[in-house]
Amino acid sequence: MKKEKGFKRILGGCLFGLCLLFAFSAKSQQIRLDNLKEQFSVKNLVRVNGGIAANSVFYTGDNAARQPFMWVLTGNINIHLLNQFNIPFSYNLNNLGSNYTYPTLPNRLSLHPTYKWVTAHVGDVSMSFSPYTLSGHQFTGGGVELKPGNFPLKAQFMCGRLLKETEYDARNGGIVAYRRLGYGGGIRYEKENYQLGTTLFHAHDDENSLLWKPDSLQVYPQSNLAFSWDVLLRLFSGMTLKAEYGMSILTRDRRLPSGKRSNSLWFLEKNASSVYYHALKVNLDFLWKKNTFGLGYERVDPDYRSLGGYYFTNDLENFTFNYARPFWQDKITLALNLGIQRDNLDHTKREQTSRWVVAGNLNIVPNEQWNVSVAYSGFQSYTNIRSQFDYINATHQYENLDTLDFTQLSQNLSMTVNYTVSENDRKSQNLNLAFSFQEAADKRGGMIHPGSVSRFYNGSVSYALLFLPSSVRVTLSANTTYNTAGSGDMLTYGPNAGVSSKFFDKKVSAGISSSYNISSVDGKVIFKVLNVRGSSAWRFLKKHSTNLSLVYQNRSGTSGRSSSDFTTTLNYTYSF
Repeated sequence: MKKEKGFKRILGGCLFGLCLLFAFSAKSQQIRLDNLKEQFSVKNLVRVNGGIAANSVFYTGDNAARQPFMWVLTGNINIHLLNQFNIPFSYNLNNLGSNYTYPTLPNRLSLHPTYKWVTAHVGDVSMSFSPYTLSGHQFTGGGVELKPGNFPLKAQFMCGRLLKETEYDARNGGIVAYRRLGYGGGIRYEKENYQLGTTLFHAHDDENSLLWKPDSLQVYPQSNLAFSWDVLLRLFSGMTLKAEYGMSILTRDRRLPSGKRSNSLWFLEKNASSVYYHALKVNLDFLWKKNTFGLGYERVDPDYRSLGGYYFTNDLENFTFNYARPFWQDKITLALNLGIQRDNLDHTKREQTSRWVVAGNLNIVPNEQWNVSVAYSGFQSYTNIRSQFDYINATHQYENLDTLDFTQLSQNLSMTVNYTVSENDRKSQNLNLAFSFQEAADKRGGMIHPGSVSRFYNGSVSYALLFLPSSVRVTLSANTTYNTAGSGDMLTYGPNAGVSSKFFDKKVSAGISSSYNISSVDGKVIFKVLNVRGSSAWRFLKKHSTNLSLVYQNRSGTSGRSSSDFTTTLNYTYSF
């Protein structure tokens, strides 16, 4: 209860501060008396623009898991007042998964008013302070961003509900969650040669928001305090240093008795379930003549989490190096990357993995007709696995220290060639060739065993012909995929053809395409797939447009069983 009252005070304080900020901003602007007539004219009093869209999807076919009908309503509306205030409003409404309940609702309503250098976010919105604190988590509440143009200090603040309370539903399943409230802010000081920033984020769950306590599902009411510091230094011409440190204090179950709080912040909860996480990222970039060098280091503690994000990459240590340079009057560009990564930083896992990554890109544009791109990447992952039975069955502590050494090797090569056959006022012709190769292998005991190597080849050729006066476009292509592995060889191939055009002063467009592919394993055909797609678009009354898409697919197998799907998508948009 005290936490709820405290949060309401903070929310009220944020809103009150926001009102004061708007009042101060309005007062600080000098009003030009000679411009009052223009400013308060009818055309500038209120102006509204934006757009709305309605989408519907109808499905009939043999896939029972798909919904037969789906609809999505989206819109963005911007209100201009007196040529001074901008009040954008957006919404997203749909019936996706209508039989389930969610801690974060898929339907969204938001308002984003802007005045001068002040922007507010109200409703179902998201903000990002740092990748280690608040990072894109949706919340229902309010936020503000302050970015004065000529003032070096920037700031942003937020407060609201991150998760809605969601009770356990034995019939429909879904996610169980306590109601989660949060607030935070970030301040950044920016000068020409350096930047300093800090962020702070706090969130906690209301343990009384659920009638049934889901402890058996290992869902507990949590509390979190996360903060970060970052710095950017331009040491001298061509050299830039970036560094960021993050720390997250997560209390996994805030119902446990609290420990000593004498030396802690008033909003920091600590007890026996509290854990500390650390993260560090440093990058050094150097530009010398046309050469670009980069060094990077990142370390994130195992299980690093913040309640301000949906997903955090953790338990890793990265070392990276990159180099780039143009050659031959900038017609050739070369980029190289090297990286080393390892996990199991605290040595508590039964397996440890280290990875080497080498990548390179080469782009060649000798003239306007040719464009060639080549990319290569090599990946080597080494894993040391220790089975729990090695510890159970060991007779002394030095037995079976390394039970399984496992190395995974992978390399990828891709090449794309685009050639403009001809281009004039009547027509243009383009030819595109693409090829990719991927190989993966497993090495155990220093040897690559038979059956552990897989290779994947993919090739395609496409031709496009565009008649400029009539806007008729014809495309022809052929695709082939060949995959060889220990279980057998699989081949898929087939053609694709399409034609499209525009009519009635290019207000109406329509097109149709079809593809047919065959898949076989060890020379035996297993299934055939036919796709037919049709689409049309109509723009009318300058601001209205509709789009219709039809997709038919038929899959037939050698067993005699076949399935068909038909999907219709209708879209309407209105811009004003």
